[in-house]
Amino acid sequence: HKLDEVIDISDRITILRKGRKVATIPVQNASKESLAEMMVGRRVVFQIGKTLQNPGKVVLKAKDLVVRGGRGIVCVDKFSLELRQREILGLAGVSGNGQEELCDALAGIRQIDDGAIVVDGVELQGKPSREFQKKGVSYIPADRIGTGLVTGMNIRENIALRKYWRKEFTRFRFFVHWENIAGRTGQLVERYSVVNPGLGFPARMLSGGNLQKLMLARELADDPRVVLAVQPSWGLDVSATLFVRETLLEQRDRGSGVLLVSDDLEEILSLSDRIAVIHKGKLMGIVEDPDSASEEQLGLMMAGTSLAEFLPDDIPPGHVPVRAVP
Repeated sequence: HKLDEVIDISDRITILRKGRKVATIPVQNASKESLAEMMVGRRVVFQIGKTLQNPGKVVLKAKDLVVRGGRGIVCVDKFSLELRQREILGLAGVSGNGQEELCDALAGIRQIDDGAIVVDGVELQGKPSREFQKKGVSYIPADRIGTGLVTGMNIRENIALRKYWRKEFTRFRFFVHWENIAGRTGQLVERYSVVNPGLGFPARMLSGGNLQKLMLARELADDPRVVLAVQPSWGLDVSATLFVRETLLEQRDRGSGVLLVSDDLEEILSLSDRIAVIHKGKLMGIVEDPDSASEEQLGLMMAGTSLAEFLPDDIPPGHVPVRAVP
């Protein structure tokens, strides 16, 4: 929900909540806070409490990755990055510039043509996705319905998709221990505030926000080493968006490295500790200090302008807020 845009272009604003009209007001009487409160039925705090963290060692390293898309066209071209503990690395780019193919490869569900993927010092390229999961890689894809969850399955079964082979969730080695799965699902649903009609109901009965919470619950439950989050707040209401953003920050603070892919520059700037920019599958540069970049600069980089063009001439010795890619 782009509340700033609504206020900028509207003359009057009608607010709906749970399918019912709440109010119609002139835009002069509207603010982001008042609109959000009417939309969700409670006060919404937009300021996210982000604290500074000291990043740890590198947990994910991609080196010169070459990845093809569904039509055999190269979507990721010699792309390299490093993700560290206790940091959110934002990946900014116009949708369709290789972000999803890159994350598919980093999660082990898409083969790479060339390059290396290293998690905690272990090379994983060419290995099945389960090996990536065992090394602590969690994936929150953009398509929560078609890729992230199986909406025809019930809530318990969707949680089990990531856990069914573990010893505590199996019986006699080959059978799923559904009682243990149900117990764990109940804990996660409560912890992540997933509003649901019952654990045995199909996931398709959940709202978009609760589907996203369910996926977060499954992927973050075991404090993964690496979190790949692609468009995590896309299509969500204000309340669910804030929940997702706060959850990613909490996961960073718990020690995970988070790769955040988003079309929303405000989201990238507010959550990221560093920002990488991708254009046509290539890395355009890395902003080491997000406070040193504006939305306009990032937008130009997303359109193909090199970060080197923005480097100031008067950088103090020893201080490099940005790093250009040759």
